[in-house]
Amino acid sequence: MSKGIYQLPEVKNEPVKSYAPGSPERKALKQKLEELNRGGLDLPMMIGGKEVRTGNLQNICPPHNHRHLLGHYHQGDKNHLQMAIDAALKAKPAWEAMSWESRAAIFLKAAELIAGPYRTTFNAVTMIGQSKNAYQSEIDAVCELVDFYRYNVRNMVEIYRMQPNSSPGIWNRMVWRPLEGFIFALTPFNFTSIAGNLGGAPALMGNTVVWKPSKRAVWPAHLIMEVLQEAGLPDGVINLVYADGREAAEVVFNHREFAGLHFTGS
Repeated sequence: MSKGIYQLPEVKNEPVKSYAPGSPERKALKQKLEELNRGGLDLPMMIGGKEVRTGNLQNICPPHNHRHLLGHYHQGDKNHLQMAIDAALKAKPAWEAMSWESRAAIFLKAAELIAGPYRTTFNAVTMIGQSKNAYQSEIDAVCELVDFYRYNVRNMVEIYRMQPNSSPGIWNRMVWRPLEGFIFALTPFNFTSIAGNLGGAPALMGNTVVWKPSKRAVWPAHLIMEVLQEAGLPDGVINLVYADGREAAEVVFNHREFAGLHFTGS
């Protein structure tokens, strides 16, 4: 196996587009909004890299127009939470053994996809699903999430570089390793970037994740999973489950392999 000491690409903040009248990004966004507002969504859970449909359909509507039905998502239960935990634990040995640069490459690729071909879709989904304007969405769903994925990689490398001094004849080394068990990512309704980061950050560090998004933010969560899979994230590293909060707490917090909770509040 080839070896090397790798240098990361230069990390910069993603530039914010203006969406000014007459701009190409404004035209593309208006077309995407028209397309996605037609509805027809059928969003499965993503467990172990597979789409899971339950038939327990829940409505997806914009917060600003509850009469506009965009489609449905498939609600899970305790069994699906257990499936997600099992998938995370199964994926853990191979994922935590993967080289840091290989894990980094996946999230850097995801950042490029969001900043590039998926940019308009991320903005449109966030605008419709979270009642944001183009500028708010551009800052949140695109630029901040891209910055999270890029700067997280840089921060990971800086953590790994934190090593102790050595005395003569001795080589001291600090070994950084993932937690033992799985991480539960509980993400909010109002920020696509935070939703993508709360599951993504622990995964980047070699952990495997069970991710429960807010029921009001299922659509952007599903889109994030789509991008991560396209970027090469192995099956089972992040498992997306739509479940009741109380059921999730009962299953997750009582599991002997529960290692950590990643959440936010505002």
